[in-house]
Amino acid sequence: MTQEVAAGCSPVPPLADPAEIAFSAVNAAFGSLGRVCMALDAQFRIRYASRLLEGLVGADGLARLRGAPIEELLGPELFGPDGPLRRALMAGEKREGWRAMIPGAGDGPRLMSLSATPLQRDPLGVCDPAAVYLVVLRPDDEAANDLATSVAGSGLISRAPAMARIFRLIDTLQHSESTVLITGESGTGKEVMARVVHAHSPRRSGPFVAFNAAALPGDLLESELFGHVRGAFTGAVRDRVGRFEAATDGTLFLDEVGDVPLHLQVKLLRVLQEHTYERVGDSQQRTANARIIAATNRDLRKAVADGTFREDLYYRLRVIPMELPPLRSRREDIEPIARLLLSRVGARTGRALRLSPATVRALLSYPWPGNVRELENALEFAATITAGQTVQPEDLPREILEGAAEARPAEAAAPPAAAPGAGAAVHVLEPRPVAPLTPHAAGQDAERARIERALEAHRWSRAATAQALGLSRSTLWRRMRALGLG
Repeated sequence: MTQEVAAGCSPVPPLADPAEIAFSAVNAAFGSLGRVCMALDAQFRIRYASRLLEGLVGADGLARLRGAPIEELLGPELFGPDGPLRRALMAGEKREGWRAMIPGAGDGPRLMSLSATPLQRDPLGVCDPAAVYLVVLRPDDEAANDLATSVAGSGLISRAPAMARIFRLIDTLQHSESTVLITGESGTGKEVMARVVHAHSPRRSGPFVAFNAAALPGDLLESELFGHVRGAFTGAVRDRVGRFEAATDGTLFLDEVGDVPLHLQVKLLRVLQEHTYERVGDSQQRTANARIIAATNRDLRKAVADGTFREDLYYRLRVIPMELPPLRSRREDIEPIARLLLSRVGARTGRALRLSPATVRALLSYPWPGNVRELENALEFAATITAGQTVQPEDLPREILEGAAEARPAEAAAPPAAAPGAGAAVHVLEPRPVAPLTPHAAGQDAERARIERALEAHRWSRAATAQALGLSRSTLWRRMRALGLG
């Protein structure tokens, strides 16, 4: 039996295998809608794939993918041994409306909407029994307004529309070498995002050199960035290569760039403008051939106004601005990120860990001032404490439980329930009916409060919230954006 079938309706050979005929019919149906259809075996290897995939990965890519693990196409974050989609399919569950980045043929990576489901046995028995799972892909532009989707790629997972816009920006930057300034609170993943930008850039084959500008005092910072020659200062016993030179043909990531002293900001500006620099103690000019990605958690506009950061340098760095939202502003991401992080923590110790529903509710209620970094630390603590495979609320750090209880609206919280085997009380948030919105809502503050209460009551599920409020999902999303809730 061949392992590829055409997506279109072509004449069926008289002696064609019944299983191939069955998949050809399925492929024709999905292909007429512009969908890529793939069948996987029990080991998550690609057994069948429609020729529509050739238009995305190229003919050579399709031949290479036959019999290959699906994670080679869609990434280990989704389909690796602890990937959320692999685990869901193995549990007999289907997943719809996720997003995944796949390598493109010539045009770079493509963002796709993805649905996956276990295949049910057909009563006639014509389907290949080795085909266990079905995966359907479609270009992301067909699902741009689908708010229940996830974005996955390069180690990042998100359902939040704000993050989806960032992923689309990265996609448009794949042929650009412009300077990028990434801003956001501590722990939002600025370095991770910088690595993603580098991996989807023309310099992807070059080095990625990360440097924290706040880690050293000013006198050592200059030497670290630009290098020095022997005898330049006490202790300089030999020539040393700086970070700019180490990042040649690649990317230099300057973290905490807002902490660079003013006298070094002048030299940094010169590198960005003229692409030249000098080692400390040397008069020879050297050419800088590194793309700069900078990041900071400081408000650089305020720093410019205060005179602690040069305005010309600010605009030189901010050619492509990229602002990462805090985790509390994208609560729909908390659960999938938590499950992914927990799977990674468990993989290091050979344990298959999962979150109880009560634990998920506690995680959703906490404001996460430390963002993803704090979430990862909390889950590592919980994985160490828990004796079983399921992380319970009492396994979380105490400040998480206390913060979740304080952040949860009093009227939306159920009475506290004692956690099994522990004295700590955990508030459980249950969905409750919400009065429909009317056109005569008393001002934006009242509308914001009502929508926010509804979102909290339904664990920030927009579908359930929209139904409770008597709105369509698109209308709810527009109101959330207007009120700053999206």
